[in-house]
This record gives sequence, structure tokens and C-alpha cells, in this order.
Amino acid sequence: MHAWEAIEQSLTFIEEHLAEEISTEELANTVGLSPFYFQRLFKRLVNKPVQEYVKLRRLATVIENLKNTEQKILDVALDYGFSSHANFTRAFKETYGITPEKYRRDLPMLNTFDKPEVSMNYVLVDDGVPLVVGNIVLEIQRKTLEKPEIYLGLETEVRISEQMPVGESTGVDVPGQLWNRYHRKKASIAANLNTTVEMGMSYTKDTTQNLFTYFAGGLVQNIPDQLQDGFSKKELPAGEYIVCKIEAEKFEDLVTVALDRASKYLFGTWLPHHSLTTESFSAEKYYRDSEGMPCMEIWVKPLPLDSKA
Repeated sequence: MHAWEAIEQSLTFIEEHLAEEISTEELANTVGLSPFYFQRLFKRLVNKPVQEYVKLRRLATVIENLKNTEQKILDVALDYGFSSHANFTRAFKETYGITPEKYRRDLPMLNTFDKPEVSMNYVLVDDGVPLVVGNIVLEIQRKTLEKPEIYLGLETEVRISEQMPVGESTGVDVPGQLWNRYHRKKASIAANLNTTVEMGMSYTKDTTQNLFTYFAGGLVQNIPDQLQDGFSKKELPAGEYIVCKIEAEKFEDLVTVALDRASKYLFGTWLPHHSLTTESFSAEKYYRDSEGMPCMEIWVKPLPLDSKA
């Protein structure tokens, strides 16, 4: 068994026993490693100490319970191993920046710590060859966009430290909140849109400010003479792109876990292996009328690694 396979096995064990007490020693025993070596290996591959990871995965699962049931918060806390309401509230607020009561009342979108697919760090696919991981499918290709695409939507500034690393940051999901606001307001510009394609774009103007700008909008079929208040126009430039296509069984999985895993694979494994980095923006294209599995694409403009030196 490879070292990463042992950690994958322990992650699966954790998912299956989140409502039970889980000791580091028990996890080490399940994969045949000493507790000392297991803890070092786990932190190296998962980027979190064992028990902190267990806590974050419990809190991620708790969110679904708070959102979809009327179970008392204390009972939810006790079910997932928290010793008291106060202990649970403290952990929840430290992780997400709000109390469980406020979350249940307002239901903001939150970033949760996803279960990582460690194996993706050790698999490399060629252009155009699908990679199947769990219930998602990835495929990376080089594409040429012959003409620029214009989008109308909303944008906001986001703190990099609150959203990165992808799939590991916790707190309010600011881009997700922006998408909710766009979908509430887009009826006023519907006549100008191709409603089958939407795009999210992240770009940085000055990284010293610890901020990036996020745009959420729809593809334009008729460019208006004047923008409505609050809306902005964004262009996906013509040119050469690396495109990571993602498919998942459910749209909710597509825009959360699948997007997180694909982003990590593209930026953390595939691009570095090909000695590439990217220009300081990325685009997420969502296809609303795709047949079969829900589908989206990550678009980035590649640069040689030494070009940013």
C-alpha cells in the first residue's frame, strides 16, 4: 500500500464514523501505521492535524443537519461528539464566523472543509483523457476562443485569505452569496442574456491588498446601450486557454466539492507538471442546458512558469 492510499483509507473511515468518537490511535491501527508516523503523514497530505480535520468534517456535516431539520441545536451538537452547547457554539463560530443560531436563521452560504481526494495528487492525465474520481469526471483540454465573450452581472471584492486554499477555507462563501444575489436580480436584464451559459470570474489587480474581485453573470446575446444600476460588464478575452471540464451527478456537488477538487488538481498538479502557470484570472463557465450530468468548465490562460519570475 502506498502512503497516500493509507491516508485515503483513513479519510473514508472518518466519513463513516463522524458521529462516533474517533481517536488518532484507532485511525493509525486501521491502516497499519504507528500513531507517530500516521500523524506526520496525515498532516503532510491533508494539510491539517488529525483531530482538527475530524472536527472540521463534523462541522461540515452539521451544516446540512441545521439547514434541513428542526432538531435542537444541543441535540445536533451531542450527536456529533461535542460535549456541550457552549463547546459546539465556540467551535462553530471559530470555524465559520457566525453562531449556529444565526446560521439556522439566515442560512448564508458557507465554505466547508471538504474531504480531499488525496489520490488526485498522484495521477496525471493527458489532454482530452477523462479522469474519474468518486462521482466526478474531469477532462483537461487546450482550446482557442476565437472571439471574446461578453457577460453582464455583479461583482464584489473578496479577501483571498478567507477563500483560499480552495476546499480548505471556512466561513461565509462570498462568491456563493454573490451568485444568489445575481439570480435574484437577473430578471431585469434577461432580455439581453443567453440564459444557457453563466460565468464566474476571479481576478486580482493588486495582490498586496489581499483581495481579489469576483464576478458572477450571464452570457450576453444583446449588448445594452446602458448598464442598469449595480450591473457590470466583463469580457472573456479571445485567445488560447487550458480548459478543465467537470461533470458531477448533482449540480450542488458540481459547484462545491467537484469544483474544489478540480481546482486543486488543475492548479496544484496538472499545470505545475506541465511547467505552466496562468494569468491572474480564472473563469468558471456553467452550462445550464447540458444534457445528462451537470457540467461546468474552468478556463485559464497559460503562461510558462518562468514568465512570472
